[in-house]
Amino acid sequence: MGLSQTSLLTSGSFQETSGDEGGGDTEMKQQETAPVPALPKKTKQPKECFLIQPKETKEESTKTRKWKKKKITDILAKSEPKPGTPEDLQKLMKDYYSSNRSVIELEELNLPDSCFLKANDLTHSLSSYLKEICPKWVKLRKNHTEKKSVLMLILCSSAVRALELIRSMTAFKGDSKVMKLFAKHIKVQKQVKLLEKRAVHLGVGTPGRIKELVKQGGLDLNPLKFLVFDWNWRDQKLKRMMDIPEIRKEVFELLEMGICSLCQSESLKLGLF
Repeated sequence: MGLSQTSLLTSGSFQETSGDEGGGDTEMKQQETAPVPALPKKTKQPKECFLIQPKETKEESTKTRKWKKKKITDILAKSEPKPGTPEDLQKLMKDYYSSNRSVIELEELNLPDSCFLKANDLTHSLSSYLKEICPKWVKLRKNHTEKKSVLMLILCSSAVRALELIRSMTAFKGDSKVMKLFAKHIKVQKQVKLLEKRAVHLGVGTPGRIKELVKQGGLDLNPLKFLVFDWNWRDQKLKRMMDIPEIRKEVFELLEMGICSLCQSESLKLGLF
């Protein structure tokens, strides 16, 4: 084979190769320049108005919380009130002391059933209830001459409530000497002096102040004959006195200061108004 033929063959094969490459470039260019089909646009679904929730402002969230609290209060207000029973007090005492007292100590703090008077069935006023549980009150108060003591104590949750109770017992107390035993605007020393000065028949107040008077020796519990709990009354938040942790604690501490032993000896009677 001559040189000319060889060169022809070589040039031919070169042309074929270059032709193939050129074709490949053309195909790639066509692929690159080919228009990309547009994606179909998503049709916006119309949002219904009740699904759109606007962001709550601080004022709105506060109003919502207040409304919820009101609703709970309304439910409690509509529920039928149940009068307190001696079992309620006994159970509260057991729950309060069981975690940190021995069996022997719990027996010493036990309130026997015999020490409880008839509980208020929610049909009584304070005067009518006191007349029922203490029909011989006039005779008792005439014979009471001991100072630094009272014949009857009425425990309640606040000074304001104590004043309400004093006003509502007018028909029962008659000529009895009544003393306010709470901390609001009255110092302990002044109350101690008043108890030392004259015989007092009725004391109405909060367990915290009465406990303090006993601690300071201003009030002797031994002559006490009746201890009445303002059990069923509810405040603006619908809480009873024993529903408030601070008051409940003070009541139990007061009961430990000789009241439980007086109940066990049957010289003291308990009432739930």
